[in-house]
Amino acid sequence: MNPSANPDLTPAEAVAHLTPEHWDRAGRLLVRKALAEFTHERLLAPEEIPGGRFAVSSDDGSVEYRFAAGRRALDHWQVDADSITRHRGGAELPLDALEFFIEFRQALGLGDRVLPVYLEEISSTLSGTAYKLAAKAVTAAELARSGFQEIETGMTEGHPCFVANNGRLGFDIAEYRSYAPEAAAPVRLIWLAAHRDRATFTVSADLDYERLVRDELGEETLARFAQTLAGLGLDPADFLLIPVHPWQWWNKLSVTFAAEVARRNLVCLGHGEDAYLAQQSIRTFFNTSDPAKHYVKTALSVINMGFMRGLSAAYMEATPAINDWLADLIARDPVLTGLGFSIIRERAAIGYRHEQYEAATDRYSPYRKMLAALWRESPVPGLAPGERLATMASLLHTDRDGASLTGALIADSGLAPRDWLRRYLDAYLTPVVHCFYAYDLVFMPHGENVILVLDEQGTVQRAIFKDIAEEIAVMDPDAALPPAVQRIRADVPDDMKLLSIFTDVFDCFLRFLGATLSEEGVIEEDEFWAAVAGCVTAYQASAPHLADKFRQYDLFAPEFGRSCLNRLQLRDNQQMVDLADPAGALQVIGVLENPIAKFAPRSA
Repeated sequence: MNPSANPDLTPAEAVAHLTPEHWDRAGRLLVRKALAEFTHERLLAPEEIPGGRFAVSSDDGSVEYRFAAGRRALDHWQVDADSITRHRGGAELPLDALEFFIEFRQALGLGDRVLPVYLEEISSTLSGTAYKLAAKAVTAAELARSGFQEIETGMTEGHPCFVANNGRLGFDIAEYRSYAPEAAAPVRLIWLAAHRDRATFTVSADLDYERLVRDELGEETLARFAQTLAGLGLDPADFLLIPVHPWQWWNKLSVTFAAEVARRNLVCLGHGEDAYLAQQSIRTFFNTSDPAKHYVKTALSVINMGFMRGLSAAYMEATPAINDWLADLIARDPVLTGLGFSIIRERAAIGYRHEQYEAATDRYSPYRKMLAALWRESPVPGLAPGERLATMASLLHTDRDGASLTGALIADSGLAPRDWLRRYLDAYLTPVVHCFYAYDLVFMPHGENVILVLDEQGTVQRAIFKDIAEEIAVMDPDAALPPAVQRIRADVPDDMKLLSIFTDVFDCFLRFLGATLSEEGVIEEDEFWAAVAGCVTAYQASAPHLADKFRQYDLFAPEFGRSCLNRLQLRDNQQMVDLADPAGALQVIGVLENPIAKFAPRSA
């Protein structure tokens, strides 16, 4: 255990949230999600039974789950958590989330190698939910009026599609309470000096190393670090500074990189002065001592939602150049600037190369992703008076009474739901659609990768995208890209290209938002999807020069492929996508009816 993680926490206090009541509620909520999402991905096939309920049987047919559910657009199953019952023969059994995965292991394709690790991820996800249930309840209305970081740490659900979405395998319970975003515990990063022979630093055109570390650390801390190096007989000019996650130092670098420490290729300089808060992505930190300073994204060798969350030293090299390229494209595009659309650039990156591990592994190995960091702009300095921030993931948040944060924002705004929704879609969806058609450029614009700028009443003004270098792709094989940016070129079959919008936007985000607002009675489902269609129609009407591409890649097509995310994780929960061929790794099972097809504009 990291000795700085909750040093005063007793063993019993560490698990105080694990009560029968919290565990049972967490399990019920997770079984609800499993029934809904596994049915959506056609892993389970419930049948309707008398009384308007549904039933699905275990692999051997001996156990039956019964539940009430509404079926909505995009084959979304809105399962009522409190309606779920479990039966064997004539007896009703208590719900047990871990037993659920044993009972359906064949249907879910959980092999002998994956199953125990997946159960561990489920246990960790349940523990996290129990922790949130033990915390003071905050209403959606209260959270909607809260600050940026209060909203960020107030989320009670992770990724809306993945069932095992908060595994974080590697954290012990004290570390969870120190580093999980919902714990909202201040973190001070540990800084290492890395010899320039082994480290690579790259930076945006408008920044340099000396200015970055001076602005981030301050003269006093820099002098302290230099004194530590000089005291060891080392020349500070021979080293570059790398921030690391405390967990990574105590659990990985101090052991796995022990030879580098012993030879003084790496020198531990201690903690920085600033306090940070972990974000929803767990390995990215927001500076709470000075919110205008950069986010810091660190390598973190824990397994979470299908991947080891390291950072590749080699991959980091091109990061600032890719961000500069995209920022320049946006600045020169009148559609994007007119929408106020922007990115927060990853302005600098540093990575450390361990020669022996590089000789022993391929470029995708976790051993090559243990020591790297990047600095990302903060959105705070770009706010105008009266503006505030919220992660887009918060739009899917519901409180313990089922009230949604989006519903609260709409109520506060004083706007009709469709008017509020259209302003949000103009800010979020229009840039996504424009970039696709104008540049063959796609993002990974899920909730955690988008920050919304709100006015004082809670109306969306504009959108800020982040996590650029690892998540964008240009699908035009003939696009003129600078040499340093070539990495983002992706070879994607024509019939798969629109899945970047259909899957990532429609199925993995708007599906949940529409269902939540409809369930709450804020807006009817048809009206929700009509607003989405109206946003797309308005954009297409504004860009007649792209009419051929609108026909070639038809966002109003009757149906599209059903891309299944849980199937990826169930198949391999430590690297669910082949990073050498991410498009080829997709699990597309059948089709989904396009909910905006019926709102397609009529041809003249």
